[in-house]
Amino acid sequence: MRKKVAFYTLGCKLNFSETSTIARSFTDEEFDRVDFSEHADIYVINTCSVTENADKRFKTIVKQAQKANPKAFVAAVGCYAQLKPQELADVHGVDLVLGATEKFKITDYINDLSKNDFGEVHSCEIEEADFYVGSYSIGDRTRAFLKVQDGCDYKCTYCTIPLARGISRSDTMANVLKNAREISKQNIKEIVLTGVNIGDYGKGEFVNKKHEHTFLDLVTELDKVEGIERLRISSIEPNLLKNETIDLVSKSRAFVPHFHIPLQSGSNDILKKMKRRYLRELYIDRVSKIKDVMPHACIGVDVIVGFPGETDEHFLETYHFLNDLDVSYLHVFTYSERDNTEAADMEGVVPMDVRNKRSKMLRGLSVKKRRAFYESQLGTKRTVLFEGENKEGYIHGFTENYVKVKAPWNPELVNTLHDIELTKIDDDGLVRFDFVKELAI
Repeated sequence: MRKKVAFYTLGCKLNFSETSTIARSFTDEEFDRVDFSEHADIYVINTCSVTENADKRFKTIVKQAQKANPKAFVAAVGCYAQLKPQELADVHGVDLVLGATEKFKITDYINDLSKNDFGEVHSCEIEEADFYVGSYSIGDRTRAFLKVQDGCDYKCTYCTIPLARGISRSDTMANVLKNAREISKQNIKEIVLTGVNIGDYGKGEFVNKKHEHTFLDLVTELDKVEGIERLRISSIEPNLLKNETIDLVSKSRAFVPHFHIPLQSGSNDILKKMKRRYLRELYIDRVSKIKDVMPHACIGVDVIVGFPGETDEHFLETYHFLNDLDVSYLHVFTYSERDNTEAADMEGVVPMDVRNKRSKMLRGLSVKKRRAFYESQLGTKRTVLFEGENKEGYIHGFTENYVKVKAPWNPELVNTLHDIELTKIDDDGLVRFDFVKELAI
């Protein structure tokens, strides 16, 4: 009988792209993939360590796997597995932990699926993670996540990603285009470009290797690939988002008017302590440039509250900065201390109740920002791509500029594009659309 494998992914779009690639390697070994809630012979958990919450969730997910099949083999891969392999190996029920360079070779480690008395660890020194493995997700969602870059050379004082993923390195242009064409043949309408620091695209696999291409080169060539309806840029650093890229998106055939740009703080004092590579003035300039050429563009913002040394004045500076800025929504992160980072040893620790209060304030601001952006889009005609899940009798989708739309459930709408007019915001804050008869594009 064919063995069954199930996957659970924590964290970012990059992790989803890598999970999908790892899953295909199991298919090649004649495993059948099943849902994580089902009975499987092996459960693979792709971990994240950006926040403390992601760390804590790992134990809960292991218990879910054991509940589905107490005799199943449980493997952990990903960022947390690289940073704290022994900590994961010590979790009851975990049989195998693979680090950054080993995770793509997981099928080499599972010839015997017998439960281990102790978790077995195979992890590298992060300096050894100097080669690139391409990945993309397919079949998991309506959109595909295409990995174009990995690792990071930045030294932000709060971040463990360079310790978990190594130096900045990129896929070749030829391979990115090849993967994009493969995805386009699968009737997937949208590709999201992902990586750790995608604006740094072009660096080769070795330290100090010069850029072979730029991010602008990449988006220029991807825009020419036939069969792709939509291309979306995931998170990109403000100092790496150039005018030329913004101009290209504004005139693009496939790239959509949606940017997610990390800010982290609206206080220059805190940005300097974080060792970010820009000040708030540059961020204002990037937002202004986007809105000048694409007034309807959606702009998302990452922001961290409670960083060491963040006073009430610093926080209010961030709050008012964001309130005045023409952005569409916020992703708010409550600062949590991470081992082996500069920030963990800084003075001026912000009490957790204060961090939580500030987080709540910014989340409230995000709701207002999103509502205001949606209201600004009413009366306009947009193209919505519907997704595949029935949520309480409704199907959801996103316009090109990331307005979330709901319509009465109809399975025929799944993975189809429709031109619609945005006319009404429902009680749950989503744009409501009632189909009579519409033809898919």
